[in-house]
Amino acid sequence: MTTATPSKGLEGIVAGDTQICSVAQGDLIYRGYEIHDLAAHATFEEVAFLLLVGHKPDAGELQFFKDELIANRALPTQVIDFLRAAAPMLEEGTAVPMDVLRSAVSILGNLDKDSQDNSAEANLRKAKRLTAKIPTIIGHMQNIIDGKEPIAVHTGGDAKLSHAANMLYLMTGEKPSPEAAKTIDVSLTLYAEHDYNASTFASRVICATLSDMHGAVTGAIAALKGPLHGGANEAAMEMLAEIRKDIGPENDPAKIEAWMHRAFKDKRKLMGFGHRVYKNGDHRAPILHALGRKTAEKAGPEFVKLFELGEKVQQIMLEEKNIHPNVDFPCGMTYFTMGIPVPQYTPIFVAARITGWAAHIMEQHANNRLIRPIATYTGPAQRKWNG
Repeated sequence: MTTATPSKGLEGIVAGDTQICSVAQGDLIYRGYEIHDLAAHATFEEVAFLLLVGHKPDAGELQFFKDELIANRALPTQVIDFLRAAAPMLEEGTAVPMDVLRSAVSILGNLDKDSQDNSAEANLRKAKRLTAKIPTIIGHMQNIIDGKEPIAVHTGGDAKLSHAANMLYLMTGEKPSPEAAKTIDVSLTLYAEHDYNASTFASRVICATLSDMHGAVTGAIAALKGPLHGGANEAAMEMLAEIRKDIGPENDPAKIEAWMHRAFKDKRKLMGFGHRVYKNGDHRAPILHALGRKTAEKAGPEFVKLFELGEKVQQIMLEEKNIHPNVDFPCGMTYFTMGIPVPQYTPIFVAARITGWAAHIMEQHANNRLIRPIATYTGPAQRKWNG
């Protein structure tokens, strides 16, 4: 029986080394580049290359990488057929978009010629293909949910559009405005990587057994689905919708405070707030909040009121509980303002985080050791079966 002192949730435990990302109270860094710098000056394609390949791309490398993504956007027929078959499950509620996305990625693994090859070269090829295809899965799935035919099934979109803009186009059939394209692009950058978070750690545990990239990504998607991780952006928007319904459209501060105080009294967990590392605030949240606020101001008064409600909720949480919002809180409001259906918020998170997951899977495979922690036994003392 071990006498090691357990750490609930592995909090504070250093589980390994990584060259990919540094998450600290003072900054968030991807391979040496700070998140505010990346959000302001890099495109998501550049950030994806940085994470997957390991360095900032030059002009030629970036163009070749973008061409590779465009060439790999289209989905195999088997995946499109599955998305059509999943429509009744989504309608009946036995599945949600994250479940369908998880299964679609698993099917991609069964079809990928490199699926059983864990070499660095094969892993990079698979990472690029997954990065290219996941937005297409999301777009085609949303079309099918809406009762429409998937857009551009033979090409996976419009080659003239950026990675982020093409995802919106596939979902809606409309070319996004430059402002909308920029907002979704930055949101993908903000969500791309975050060291040993729950889904990334899950992917590393899986691939540490020398399982394959598609299997590890499938497990990561399952981990990200939960409302204590990626699903928090959906839960945050659902909470705001509930507040709006309960208090009416005028954002009466007294009614907002009363709602929040009831939530505090009931010990309700308010999603989109707090972070295991960022005790003094998530670096990403104000970046996305500012972009979302600008989007709301162009979209109209109804959306500005949503942000004003959110800002009042943030104020109360900070003043009374000293808890800051994390990036999921402004994400919910921003995506809602952009007209993105709430159940697709976390799948879009996957479209970003696939780059971080793949980078970690490649890093784990390159310097592998099976991840096998120990547990403190708290069951009955030893006893005899026939005693």
